[in-house]
Amino acid sequence: MSGADTTLLHFEDFRPGQTFAFGRYEVTKEEIIDFAEQFDAQPHHLDEEAGRRSLLGGLAASGWHICAMAMRMFADGIILKSANRGGLGADECRWMKPVKPGDMLRMEVEVLETRAPKSLSGVGFVRFSCRIFNQREQVALLNMTPILARRGA
Repeated sequence: MSGADTTLLHFEDFRPGQTFAFGRYEVTKEEIIDFAEQFDAQPHHLDEEAGRRSLLGGLAASGWHICAMAMRMFADGIILKSANRGGLGADECRWMKPVKPGDMLRMEVEVLETRAPKSLSGVGFVRFSCRIFNQREQVALLNMTPILARRGA
């Protein structure tokens, strides 16, 4: 879907195996520390020296911060371009690699499944696999998430 296309994607527009790629998110030291101070105040998310002494090998973003960055990219790339009616949570979320200051993240999304429930005629379920990659093409986050998408007219 091009940036100039203002047509919303509906349930019928999603097909299993379909892929999307988007995002270019540069992670900063300041945002890692700011997020950690507010939401996940573990030493390795707040202090470079504590990060070096940890298994992460340096200051690293909280996994929950990575999820927030992923949500921003997913919202910009899919949700705000679809006839979305809400999410159903995340089936699974794994933090695969540390995300550090200076990392450049991008997202790849695959439609895993679509299901049109008989009990909800106006919507369908679309289940996605979302992968966040760093600039070294290492998977930093794996997330499976379903959304409700309005059916087309």
